[in-house]
Amino acid sequence: MKTIGIICEYNPFHNGHIYHLKEIKKLYPDSTIILVMSGNFTERGDVSLINKWDKTDIALSYGVDMVIELPYVFATESADKFARASIEILNYLKVEYLVFGSECNNIKTLTLLAKTQLDNKRYDKLVKKYLDEGINYPTALSKALFELTDKKIDKPNDILGITYIREIIKLNSSIKPVCIKRNNEYNSIELNEGISSATSIRYAYKNNDDIKKYVPIETLEKVNKSFINDNYFNYLKFKILTESNNLDIYQTVDEGIENRIKKYILKSKTLDELILKIKTKRYTYNKLNRMLNHILCSFTKEEAEKFDQIEYIRILGFNIKGQEYLNKIKKEINIPIITKFSDIKSEMLDIEFRSTCVYASVLNEEDKIKLIESEYKNPPIIK
Repeated sequence: MKTIGIICEYNPFHNGHIYHLKEIKKLYPDSTIILVMSGNFTERGDVSLINKWDKTDIALSYGVDMVIELPYVFATESADKFARASIEILNYLKVEYLVFGSECNNIKTLTLLAKTQLDNKRYDKLVKKYLDEGINYPTALSKALFELTDKKIDKPNDILGITYIREIIKLNSSIKPVCIKRNNEYNSIELNEGISSATSIRYAYKNNDDIKKYVPIETLEKVNKSFINDNYFNYLKFKILTESNNLDIYQTVDEGIENRIKKYILKSKTLDELILKIKTKRYTYNKLNRMLNHILCSFTKEEAEKFDQIEYIRILGFNIKGQEYLNKIKKEINIPIITKFSDIKSEMLDIEFRSTCVYASVLNEEDKIKLIESEYKNPPIIK
């Protein structure tokens, strides 16, 4: 029986994710599927439209056998750190294959480019040169690789795929990367007739458009209008205004950008408006969104420096197959496997609790208390 790893955010879980899982089952019948999933906040700095417990429940309903939480301290970081921590978890869990979506759907090309990043001494110099010209990091990466290999890769899932492969190589892991052709435009805000991207579904949901053709019934039942980025804007504004002289203590707030944040915060009525006002060539929308999330959740540079590696594996849910697999390998894993918040003392876990408190802050009092308590009361979901 093969063991398959997936890295995903499910924000929200949609028909494309169902397609992905079905394709995995075609490729690897009777496999054990392990999902590493970001929780209530995502790599782009977005708020998850569905809380992590409900996302876990949906994932298990559609064929995932075990769901592992990617801690906030990595889940809301750049693609490099997000990928490294995710691969580290899958490596601990003895996963054999990592299966991810790809626009080019060419694993040989993606592997070549990952090795170029690691082995070609000119790569880092070229990236730095393009960054110094004011180009954002994803574009600088793409241009540098094109100059060195004549291979043009500029789509987000391909770039993330290269990052996954690079981290597998750096870890000297035996995980084999496998890609599945992605059939939609990742960043498009337009809904398609077939499979639509999570970006377009979030945009439609925020604007009260009908999304029922694009997501399963379980997602429709679990998405929550409270968990929309703009609902946190007043909290963010208050934090920025009351800590305006200390914004640079927060993770990813680069020197100088805090002045633009302070300049435009009073003139902005929504999160989107603030980001568009402070956005530059160097600072992409996603990078700024992530930065503002770190301010909102009080995640500091001092804290971030403490976390270079995964300190524990937290199980959010599993089925019988996932439980049996975990029981088979757990003695070989040399970091704690936790099923309860009280299993270990960890600053990484404390920050997880803090981020959940922020996430729950937009709910009514009863739901807020319930969600916050779930952080230390909930056992893994068993399907």
